[in-house]
Amino acid sequence: MNGRGEGPGVARYALVGWDRSEVWGTCEEVTGLSGEDRRETYELFGWVPEQGTAAGWLGDRVWLVPQGPGVQDPEHDDPWLLEDVLSLGGRAGALAVSARAAYLAPPEDHEGPVRLTDGHRWLGSCEGFTRIVPAEEPRSPVVLRGLAPGAGLRAALAKGTRQALHLDETYLEIRDDRGELLTDRLMWATVTAWHPSAAGPGLIDLELDGGDFEPLPEHARPLLERWFTGPPATPGTWVGLGPRERQAWLDLVRERGCRIHHQPRPPGRAYELDGRHITDATSLYLALGEAVNGPGGYFGANTAAVDDCLCGSFGHTSPATLTWHSSATAREHLAAELDSDGTRYDLFAVILEIMAKHRVTVTLA
Repeated sequence: MNGRGEGPGVARYALVGWDRSEVWGTCEEVTGLSGEDRRETYELFGWVPEQGTAAGWLGDRVWLVPQGPGVQDPEHDDPWLLEDVLSLGGRAGALAVSARAAYLAPPEDHEGPVRLTDGHRWLGSCEGFTRIVPAEEPRSPVVLRGLAPGAGLRAALAKGTRQALHLDETYLEIRDDRGELLTDRLMWATVTAWHPSAAGPGLIDLELDGGDFEPLPEHARPLLERWFTGPPATPGTWVGLGPRERQAWLDLVRERGCRIHHQPRPPGRAYELDGRHITDATSLYLALGEAVNGPGGYFGANTAAVDDCLCGSFGHTSPATLTWHSSATAREHLAAELDSDGTRYDLFAVILEIMAKHRVTVTLA
């Protein structure tokens, strides 16, 4: 992935220390940045899909909800979580799914009925599951090409010891053409090789061990590159994206929105919310962010975050008014969301309650 910053002294990528005070180096090109993170595969036995689901991408967060008495261990009575879940298909009566491991990941196997939900609908149920242990695959290195090394990195390379070449916790920052931070990737970086770069005198190609690096997902890379020239000029750029890409767009909006400074506006602001394309929680938060902070704007990515944004620091000052156009679309699609344990709740009503609590008068149009 490469790109050229246009401002004076602006570089697309910067490798910085954990507290951001140490700049190890800057460059314009990185290879090995995108790819698939380590994933886990589960085979669901006795799989029965619901509403024709279980094909392709199943959701950013899929909860496995045990049904019936289950095992006696209380830890196994709570729902388990899989992230970025893909259906791999399967044989009759079974389904294989691939997912990133999550902090509430299921055990390696479980006997007993389980029902799956993406938080919007029930996907299906199974009689049990088992984890398929994947073969260990070496991670490709991350190579920073044409890197202008900082003083700290030059000293570490000159010393050359194992301890000196272990840079510990670092961030690879990615900036747009104006130098504004878009996102970053955390890694525990160890230098494995370096040599002079063909990009110019004094520059090096630096290879880092990618073992503890979470790569940028391949499906998110083209979306990130669309932001290199800055945020979108018009609202609704995300409307034509598929569900998985739309979630990645929201992730990018959130990361950027939580870093930039939002100038507080005076109270009494009138917002206009375009509700034509609000058909799930992701599109709700994207549309709300643009209503408050313009194209590509952020104003929460879950109900708790919306509540927090309404307290200030994200460009809004209460009281205010909001006209929710085409509100019937959101009411239809959000009135029966599912909590992690499968309990139904009305997300449309919850958002209205949060708005009212913070003195935002909503007119449904």
